Amino acid sequence: MTQTSRVLRLLGLLQSRPTWTGPELADRLGVTTRTVRRDVDRLRALGYPVRAGQGVGGGYQLGSGTALPPLLLDDEESVAVAVSLRLAAGGTVAGLGEPAMRTLGKLDQVLPARLRASVEAVSQATVTLGRRDQLVEGAVVALLARAARGCREVRFAYAAASGVETSRRAEPYRLVATTSRWYLLAWDLERADWRSFRLDRMGEVRETTFGFRPRKAPDAAEHIRKALARGPHGVDAVIDIDAPLEVVAGAVPAGIGTLSALGGRCEMRFSAWDVRAAAARLAWLPWQFRVVASDALVAEVAALAERLAGSVGRTA
Repeated sequence: MTQTSRVLRLLGLLQSRPTWTGPELADRLGVTTRTVRRDVDRLRALGYPVRAGQGVGGGYQLGSGTALPPLLLDDEESVAVAVSLRLAAGGTVAGLGEPAMRTLGKLDQVLPARLRASVEAVSQATVTLGRRDQLVEGAVVALLARAARGCREVRFAYAAASGVETSRRAEPYRLVATTSRWYLLAWDLERADWRSFRLDRMGEVRETTFGFRPRKAPDAAEHIRKALARGPHGVDAVIDIDAPLEVVAGAVPAGIGTLSALGGRCEMRFSAWDVRAAAARLAWLPWQFRVVASDALVAEVAALAERLAGSVGRTA
């Protein structure tokens, strides 16, 4: 056993249980206790906080430090981590989505083929509640995360909402997971502009060998949010609300729009998919309001009010 492999073996032993005595480690490694002490010093030099206790109950312990050194994972642990990352990257736990995707990209890069097959098997055997047309292959997420991290161009077929399919070349930057779908923020090389792509509409995704130099990218979450809000026939709304800014800000969901004070009233600006979506959003406001823009939204709100008023008192 070489010195390097012995030190890695020692690290694996220290990670496997809380405490080891010097003689126990020496017996497992087939060396003297003096060699164990030297190897422990090497681990400490690499950043691993190995503690040595004295007396009864003492021994070597791998503690937590201020930095995270490399971890040693066996096959079962590697599969468990990869599967857990795929679940965490789905966006169901606040703040875990993007870090999970970055870690998944790193892990996927070093996983042996046999372990990738195990991860795929577990993923395929797992049933996820939700619309089938919104599910995305975990391998696609891992590929795009790896390409974004390595600054490699990707190529894929893309089906637009109209059903027209095109071939795309792009520089991937960020993956964004909403509550229902996955999106990729990328620089579209054919259109020379930033574009967002739904992963469930992407096919034949592959990473190329062409690298790229990172550009100054927009905020991925904000870019996707605006694209979703406007849609192909979006409308910009300006609303004068008969309530103070602090009252409105404390009652409406975060990110619903931009709020500003108008004396004792409040102005709200937001974008929506179309005028019907914008009118529906206004219907739940608990205050009197006036639509300042647009004219089409004014007409739609009036029509909605008429429909709602005509529905009151009706019986089946």
